[in-house]
Amino acid sequence: MAPDIWSETALVDIAAQGGGEVAFGTITETVDIDIGDKDFDVIATIAGGRLVKFNPQEPTTLTLEAYPLDAGTDTGSTGKGFFDLMNTADSSQPVQVPLDRTRTKYRMCVLWTDATGISATGQIVAPTNQGLRVIAADGYFTSVKPSFTDGQLKFTVKYKVPPFDKSGSANVQIESISGSATATLTAVASYTSSVKF
Repeated sequence: MAPDIWSETALVDIAAQGGGEVAFGTITETVDIDIGDKDFDVIATIAGGRLVKFNPQEPTTLTLEAYPLDAGTDTGSTGKGFFDLMNTADSSQPVQVPLDRTRTKYRMCVLWTDATGISATGQIVAPTNQGLRVIAADGYFTSVKPSFTDGQLKFTVKYKVPPFDKSGSANVQIESISGSATATLTAVASYTSSVKF
C-alpha cells in the first residue's frame, strides 16, 4: 500500500570518491536538505520598469544530526563517526583522526522508500514500491560539531556541494518512482572521478 507521507525512516549512504558506500542511517536522527536558491535581483530603470538579473544558483547543503560513538569509521560499511569525513580516515584501532588540510570529495544519497532490504543507492522496482531519492556528488564535509549541552553527545554534520561542476554538469540529482507505473529507479553507480550517479 502506498504511503500518504514519508515518515519515521530514511536511508543515508555516504561514499568517498573511489570508495565504497557507508550507511549512516542507524546513528542519524534528522536530515535537512537545503537545495541552493536559484535567486535573482531586480534592477529598477529610470522609466519605472524592472529588469531581472539572474544570480548563480547557490550551493546545496545537507545537515545531519547524529549520535556516533566513535571518532570515525575504521572498517566496514556501517558508519561509526564523522571526524574522518573532514580529515584523513584511519582504518585501524584505535581510530585517530588528527586535523589536516585534506579535502576529499564525497557523495551523499538520502532515500525515502517503502522497499525493504536495500541501501540508499539501491534499485527500486515499481509498481511494487515507491521511493524519493536525493543524490549530491562532488561535495565536501565542511562542519562536524559535537555538542554535550543536553547530557547526550550529539553531532551536527554539514555537507556542502556546488550545484554544478566546472563543465556545467549537475552535481545534484533528485529522483522518484511513484509505484503507479511499471518503472525502475535504478541503482546508483559506484562513485568515481568520472561517474557521479
